[in-house]
Amino acid sequence: MIPLIILIAIIAGVISIGAAIYFTTMVMKKDRGNEKMIEVSGYIETGAKHFLKVQYLVLGAFVLFLFIVLLLFLPSEMTNHEIPVLAGNLNWQQALAYLIGSAASMFAGWLGLIVGVKTNTRAAQGVTKSVKEGFDIAFFGGSVMGLAVVGVALLGVGGIYWIFEPLVGLIAATKVVLGFSFGASTIALFMKCGGGIFTKTADVGADLVGKAEYNLPEDDVRNPATIADNVGDNVGDIAGMGSDLLDSYVASIVAAMILGTTFGALGFEIYFVILPILIAGVGLIASLIGIFLVKWLGRENPGKALNLGTYLATLMVAAFAAILIWILTTQIPSAATQLWRDYFAILIGLASGIIIGWTSDYFTREDKPPTKNIALAAEEGHAVTILSGFSYGLISVVPPAIGIIVAMAVAYMLDGVFGVALAAVGMLSIVGTIVSNDAFGPIVDNSRAIAEQGGLGEEAIRKADMLDAAGNTAKAITKGFAIGSANLTVLALLFSFAEEAGITEGINLLDVKILIGAFIGVVIPAVFSALLILSVQKNAAKMVLEIRRQFETTPGILEGTEPADFNKTIDIATKGALIELILPSTISFAIPVLVGVIFGVAALGAFLAGAILSGFVFAIMMSNAGGAWDNAKKWIEEGNLGGKGTETHKAAITGDTVGDPFKDTSGPSINTLLVVMSLTSSVFMGLMLAIGKEGLIGGLLSEDKIGDVAIWIIIVALLAVVLVGILLWAIMKIVKHPKVMEKIAKKKD
Repeated sequence: MIPLIILIAIIAGVISIGAAIYFTTMVMKKDRGNEKMIEVSGYIETGAKHFLKVQYLVLGAFVLFLFIVLLLFLPSEMTNHEIPVLAGNLNWQQALAYLIGSAASMFAGWLGLIVGVKTNTRAAQGVTKSVKEGFDIAFFGGSVMGLAVVGVALLGVGGIYWIFEPLVGLIAATKVVLGFSFGASTIALFMKCGGGIFTKTADVGADLVGKAEYNLPEDDVRNPATIADNVGDNVGDIAGMGSDLLDSYVASIVAAMILGTTFGALGFEIYFVILPILIAGVGLIASLIGIFLVKWLGRENPGKALNLGTYLATLMVAAFAAILIWILTTQIPSAATQLWRDYFAILIGLASGIIIGWTSDYFTREDKPPTKNIALAAEEGHAVTILSGFSYGLISVVPPAIGIIVAMAVAYMLDGVFGVALAAVGMLSIVGTIVSNDAFGPIVDNSRAIAEQGGLGEEAIRKADMLDAAGNTAKAITKGFAIGSANLTVLALLFSFAEEAGITEGINLLDVKILIGAFIGVVIPAVFSALLILSVQKNAAKMVLEIRRQFETTPGILEGTEPADFNKTIDIATKGALIELILPSTISFAIPVLVGVIFGVAALGAFLAGAILSGFVFAIMMSNAGGAWDNAKKWIEEGNLGGKGTETHKAAITGDTVGDPFKDTSGPSINTLLVVMSLTSSVFMGLMLAIGKEGLIGGLLSEDKIGDVAIWIIIVALLAVVLVGILLWAIMKIVKHPKVMEKIAKKKD
């Protein structure tokens, strides 16, 4: 029975990948438009491929290095307290799963991005026929990313567990699957942060010079940063957000699986271990049905269709999960009570996700009071615009926090920490629909630009604007959903870490080591956010100088008689994104290990708790404030408060410029930071326990351990040096000045 059920989940993953390929072929058959549209789309596609190629080459070096570390330094038995490399234990299963997880995440990002950049011109041409035609093309193009994410996740988690459970046993198999999750998180960190830095480098540069200084329209092809901005929409919001939600999705399943080994009904633990995979499977079925329902609903109101699709997918998950639980109760009647309690925990997670989405929608939509009030504040000047948006961002933290608190409390009352883990799985069960909606956003954003640059006329641009507005709302909702789901996921990971580390009896905050760990955890999201925003600032300054240089040295660009040098601006954004990733990525992987090694696993648990709590506040505040600033500017550009070119509009542009790295770089990237640090703590727990549960400060410096401590200090120092060295070498070797715009893909797709 058990292998058969797992096989069904794996088959669902295959169906998801098959559907993604089918949608790809369907979209590729659509008309690409006129010659100018094909040319502009080619610029975007070539730039995106260039960034992805360079990013993946750097990632390949990093993944290979970490694979070797996992292979050599992870003990096969977590109870073995010898130094793993000296004891000769090779945990090849988890290392192999890490490699598979990394490859799966890279594949999903590649497929979604490539289809996205090929869909934009087709969607633009589609609106010349009707809004419905453009909507269908863009949504099915975005669905490729959504289905790819769910497909590779189910294939990876279900397949690895199905293969290894008979070989290594129930508990060990869940730890092997943890390696897959760690691989997906590694890629997500680079894709989300790197994509976010890239897109906002271009966007901020384009706005500060093109709009504010030269009054160029949105997406004007004369602006040298326009193509880089369009490329950034794809690498940040398709590949980046897809990797981010894949990361949370897999991590939530794995955390629940690990807790299922401990908190499942006695004698029937295996049913509770596979329950999260099965819930993900029914969520996939609901998402597939939801995608077709969105197509049917998307007549003349695209935004309503996207929201209704999400709500219907949620209702279908609730119904399908009830059927699943009923089937399981027929197999294990004695565990029926716990199974039904778990079902309601899943429902709580679903409801919490919807509430968080509503909150993001309210605080960021153009027609809602917060955004309008920020626009009105722009009449008072630049500083007041910033103060207003920042304040609303802070206020917006409260409703999602209440949602998470209620969900966690109710889920805990239903089935303890396992109930909390299943609430996270429930929230993410509709991730296929959520990612599809999110990928729709950058596709229609690009389509609007191509419609204008391709000279399709005012009516086509108006229809493209309708799709773009729906996409902006969808992106705001998905960002809120991603943050909420990531926080519920890392709470589940924290519980699973505490179980594995044996610190469930409680963490005493009056213990100095514990308090130090908590303080470090609270600080890390702030430092991480600052590094990413400073990266955007630094690279945007280079972009601004380059755009001004082109305008000053080549006057024909503004006159429309000479083309801008898109190659140079894409090169600046690509190099800057990869170089600036070194320090944030090192922090994400190194700090949790160092805290655990120095202060002990209990302090590391406090570190994770502190990071989760402060990270939640930073992520929600920055994402919602950035979205509200953006839409306040758009509302003014629609003709309100004097419209474009006024001092009010310029103040709103300042707010949007500040909000861009908030909402698209730093805020959403905190999700990935929290998951990566949580998984790093679990994966490397064997190393920490090998040194001692209390850490180096906790009494390990006894005479019989002096040699071990010295070896560990040398090993950790060497690993840190090698890690940074490999990243620097790979980036400097790969990131050159290739003329990426010289070869535009003109052959037929």
